[in-house]
Amino acid sequence: MSSAPLHPPRTPAEPRSRALWDGTSSLTRPGLIRVPAVITAWFWVIKVFTTAQGEATSDFFVHLPHVSPYLVVGGGFLVFVAAMALQLGVRRYIPPVYWLAVTMVAVFGTMCADAIHIQLGVPYWATTTAFAVAVAVVFWAWYRTEGTLSIHSIVTLRRELFYWAAVLATFALGTAWGDLMAFTLNLGFLTAGILFAVVIAIPALGHRFAGMGSVLAFWFAYVITRPLGASFADWMGFPATTHGALGWGHGAVSLMFTALIAVGVLHLTVSRVDVEPGRSPLPKLT
Repeated sequence: MSSAPLHPPRTPAEPRSRALWDGTSSLTRPGLIRVPAVITAWFWVIKVFTTAQGEATSDFFVHLPHVSPYLVVGGGFLVFVAAMALQLGVRRYIPPVYWLAVTMVAVFGTMCADAIHIQLGVPYWATTTAFAVAVAVVFWAWYRTEGTLSIHSIVTLRRELFYWAAVLATFALGTAWGDLMAFTLNLGFLTAGILFAVVIAIPALGHRFAGMGSVLAFWFAYVITRPLGASFADWMGFPATTHGALGWGHGAVSLMFTALIAVGVLHLTVSRVDVEPGRSPLPKLT
C-alpha cells in the first residue's frame, strides 16, 4: 500500500509584479473578469485618448445645426446605457467592450457637465465644486461599503457599479475643471493642457518618491486625465479665434482620437499586456 502524502507539496511562490498605479502588487486574481488586471502605460495613454475623444464628440453633436441639444443628450444617454449593459453582461474582461464603456462615459459625462453650464447657466466654479463633492461621496460610499477603492478589488457586481459611478463622476469633474481653467480663469486651451500635463506628474512622483499610496495615486491620475485630454481636444477642435485654438473642427478631432483608441485597444487585445503580468515591454513605476 502506497503512503502518498495527505497534502500535495508546496510549490514555490509565484513571482509578484507591481503594475503602474494599480492599487495592488499581486498578480491577476480570478475575480477580476471585467476590468484590466494590470495597469500599464497603455492604460493611461488610451484613457487620455478617450477623454479627448469624448470632449470632441460631445462638442460636435451638441453643436449640430437644427438639432436640439436635448435630443443629442438623450441619444448619448441611450448609447451610454447600451455600452454599460454590454460591459456588465460579459463574463470576462474584453478590451473593446471595456473601452467602449469608458469612451461612452467620456461622451455622456461631457454632455452632462456641459449641459448644466450651457443650458442651466450654472458657472464653472459651481459645477466643479458640485462634481468634486459627488466624487467624494462616491468614494466615501464605496470605501464605507467595501473597505477598499482598489481597482483590483472589483470582484462583485456591487463593487463594479461603484467603480463605474466613480468613473462617471471623475469624468464630469474633469470636464468642469478643465473648462474652469480655460474659460473662467482665461488660461486658454493649450496653457490649461500644459498645466494639467504637469499636474498629472504629481501622483507619479508622489507614488515613486514620497510614499503616496497606489490607490490614491491611481484615482488622482484618473481625475487629471479628463481635463488633460479635453484641453488638448478643445485646442485642436475649436475655431482659431477661440483662445488660440487650431481650428481643426470637433468632428475631425473626434475621428482622429477614435482611430487612436482603436489602435490602442487592438494592441491590448492582441498582446494581452493588461491581462497577463510580465508581458508588457513598457517600464513599470515600481
